[in-house]
Amino acid sequence: MPKKYPEELRKQIVVCYENGESIDSLCQKHIIARSTLYRWIKEYQPIFSGDKTYSISDFNTVVRRKERTDHLLEIIRLSNIIDDVPRIKKLEILTELHGKFPQYSVHELCDALNVARGTFYNHIFRKADRTNYLREQEALMLLVNQVFDDSMQRFGAEKIRVILSERGVRVSKRRIQNIMNELDLRSVRTDAKRNHKKRQEYQRLNHLNKDFTAERINQAWVSDITYFKVKDDGIYLCIILDLFSRKIVGYRVSRKNSTHLVTAAFKEAFAARGSPEDLTFHSDRGGQYISDTFDKLLRQCRVNQSFSASGRPYDNAVSETFFATFKKEEAYRRDYTSEQDFRKSVEQYIRFYNEARPHKTLAYKTPLRFEELYGKVKEQ
Repeated sequence: MPKKYPEELRKQIVVCYENGESIDSLCQKHIIARSTLYRWIKEYQPIFSGDKTYSISDFNTVVRRKERTDHLLEIIRLSNIIDDVPRIKKLEILTELHGKFPQYSVHELCDALNVARGTFYNHIFRKADRTNYLREQEALMLLVNQVFDDSMQRFGAEKIRVILSERGVRVSKRRIQNIMNELDLRSVRTDAKRNHKKRQEYQRLNHLNKDFTAERINQAWVSDITYFKVKDDGIYLCIILDLFSRKIVGYRVSRKNSTHLVTAAFKEAFAARGSPEDLTFHSDRGGQYISDTFDKLLRQCRVNQSFSASGRPYDNAVSETFFATFKKEEAYRRDYTSEQDFRKSVEQYIRFYNEARPHKTLAYKTPLRFEELYGKVKEQ
């Protein structure tokens, strides 16, 4: 049965009341009881909240939605799901949300994940400080290397510190020593004669001699190890790269910088590439690479071993370049929470590096595509 007074008419009568027309006048004009008009006024009179205006029915709908939202939030809190999430994971989520959704305040974001605002702000500041430190460290490594080369590899950490100080760069001797160790820079020492003989010996074994080109797949591989700190743990990454295609053909992650790290990476790469013949394996003279175990493995596989000269990181520049690229494009952009997190990052980046990242030396083709084209040409 249709209503006697349509809703639109009821709203118009309420508007007339709000504009100053009396109750008696409206009741007489529309033939309605005073109690009925009062009920309409209560139902349709707008409610002002902030910068919004609601009708009674709209306002009641908002109230019901709020009650339902409160119940959902209470259920989530009672389930302890949020509390079971590690704090570092919450901070990562908050950092991402804070950057993507500026409409939400820090107060709202932190309340939602039950994280103190001070904790979140400290995380942001530490991350910014870490990024600044890494940039500063990269610039300092270049300066140390430059001073070392300018001295014809003669200066140690103290002399480099003095020279940098004269240039206005204040840095401790210990920090320079750590950088030199990372770059494998060795200054002239009292045992120079013995080292000179060693350099002559290993120079004869440097089959690449800074020639980082190859005419075919599996002609020459280069390898190196770098160090990362994840939380409070040291982690090492060993990679093996094919000079022809610049493809990472093998890698290994380990908590120990041991001979096993190198042998395991080589065995996997050698098997994956079909046990190639007439292969040269080039590396620096780290203890893992010059060990009897690794030497025996290469001899068994009939692989020629090649070494960089001592204190000459440029003799293995391609490996160094890969690590610099990996750190810049991947590692320094992340805050690793665990060794597993780091391993996953390495795996994903190497896949990207091999399959999706163009290389200038390959005429801007990816390593995978470059090898595919080589295979097609070889078949013709």
